[in-house]
Amino acid sequence: MKLNRASKWAVGYFVVLILLSTGILLFPQLDPTHFDPYSIAEPEAPNWRHWFGTDDLGRDLLLRCIDGARVSLAVGFISVTISVLIGTILGLCAGFFSKSVDEIIMRFVDIMMGIPTLFLILTIQVILTPSIYNIMIVIGLTSWMGVARLVRAEALSVKQRPFITAAYARGLSKWRIVLKHVLPHTLTPVIVAAMLGMGNAILAESVLSFLGLGVQPPHASWGNMLENSLGFMLDAPWMTFFPGLLITLTVLALNYLGDSLRQLINTKEKTHA
Repeated sequence: MKLNRASKWAVGYFVVLILLSTGILLFPQLDPTHFDPYSIAEPEAPNWRHWFGTDDLGRDLLLRCIDGARVSLAVGFISVTISVLIGTILGLCAGFFSKSVDEIIMRFVDIMMGIPTLFLILTIQVILTPSIYNIMIVIGLTSWMGVARLVRAEALSVKQRPFITAAYARGLSKWRIVLKHVLPHTLTPVIVAAMLGMGNAILAESVLSFLGLGVQPPHASWGNMLENSLGFMLDAPWMTFFPGLLITLTVLALNYLGDSLRQLINTKEKTHA
């Protein structure tokens, strides 16, 4: 099958994610005496021993980028899991149950969407002690609104279908109908939203770490690696280039794969219509 241009880009970005995931899985298996991202030595430019060069303390940037990928992808996955769970539960309740429940939930969603998410995250992080666990929880608790609206729209559409009426006629409870008949129809768009949300979560973590409110040194994070490189941009540009490139490629890969998946789903729906 011949791939079009969009499909080729999607395959390319998928390869980027596979390489990152492979590096993350293999990293703990490396000999820490020879592959230590925190080992201090003489600063060096990129060479055959240090492919990405080293930072101002002589720490290998390739190893630190791989270690930082573990942080970024973990934050993206766990925070999106939290936001998807909250958004799915509230969206199902709003779309399937009574109008009063729908009004209460959706007004709360409107209030949350009216608050700038980044400033809300920054405020919470200033109040709390900066740590990777707080980042995951905070991003997850402040990014569920889009999922809730998406699930609500699907639930409103599904509950009008004949098989829901048949389920009521069989005497099934509302919660059983929701879990058995409504929830499966919302999973596909939720998966697409989760893919897009992971990119946003990784970007949010990088911003927080860059501002000093995320992962704290000496632990590696793409965001704090960029912050550390600010004073060396002219003398050691590789310190900025490689972490910035990884952030860009990872976020683009997740967003592009999410868009490709959405287009594929829409094409299949039109074909079966």
